[in-house]
Formats: sequence, C-alpha cells, structure tokens
Amino acid sequence: MLSRRQLLKTGLGGAAALALATLLASPQPDGPAEGWAKPLKLRALTPRDAQLLAAIAPGILGAGVAPPEDVVRGVDRAVAGLPPAMRAELRQLLDLLGNPWGRRWIAGVSAPWRQASVEDIEAFLRRWRGSVFPLLRSGYQALHQLLNAAWYGNPASWPALGYRQPAAVMEMLP
Repeated sequence: MLSRRQLLKTGLGGAAALALATLLASPQPDGPAEGWAKPLKLRALTPRDAQLLAAIAPGILGAGVAPPEDVVRGVDRAVAGLPPAMRAELRQLLDLLGNPWGRRWIAGVSAPWRQASVEDIEAFLRRWRGSVFPLLRSGYQALHQLLNAAWYGNPASWPALGYRQPAAVMEMLP
C-alpha cells in the first residue's frame, strides 16, 4: 500500500512527466499571417485562411500549376457567394486546420502551413480522402472542390486547358 508521501511523489512525478510530454508534443505556432508580395483584399477569408489555402493548393492542383494569390482570390470570391450556412461550415473547417493543434493532431502536419513540405500536405490530403471518418472525407471534398473551382473557373487557367471561351462571354467577365 502507498503511503501519503509516496502518493504525493508519484503524483508530482506524473504531473511533471505529463507537462514535459505536452511541451514536447505541442505543435509549432504559425506566427503572423503575412508573406504576400502585396496584401490581398479579401472579402470572406482571413489572412490565415489565405496562407492555409495557398499551402494546400499545390497538393490538390499540382505543384506550380497555379499562382497561389490567384487561387486564394478565386476561393475568396467563391466563399463570399456561398449561403451563410455553408460559409459557417467552411469557417469551422478552416478554423480547425488553422489552429496549430488541429493542424498537428487532426491533419497530421507538424510544421506551420507555410513551412510544411508538399509531401506532408499530400499525405494529409490522402489520409483525409481515404479516411474511415465521413467528416474527414467531407472536409477533403470541400477543400478539393473549392480549390479546383477557384482555379479552373479563372480565365487565366483556360489556355493551359485548351479552352477558348466565346468572345461575347469573355467581354462580360470581370
């Protein structure tokens, strides 16, 4: 049987070990959300959302396919046009991934998004795409559809696809 002194020592030792493990396992903070050549004027996204989406875009669209600023602007336009309920759900997803704990323990990416390797991001996307949890698969589908629509809906992507919009339609586009 443990004495009171042994119980206190064991409890203090366990608390110290838990504090040390928490410190060692905690994710790196993301730091400030800057880094664009010129500040993006966003209507629906935050600067942190923009960095997150710019980091994920090469994993979904392919490396070097789309300029990150153009993709983020397209996502911002698309999100601004969503109904409030869908915007709220997307906000929850972006907040989850933007949180250092969510990024580390749910997405499995230990480095901040702007420093994460393409391999880590692609592995995260593969895990979510094939997850046994429907919520993670839905999160992947939301990111996939949003980023693809944002880039391939941009007229700048059309020449690479061999698509030529009729002149009358091109005049109506912003």
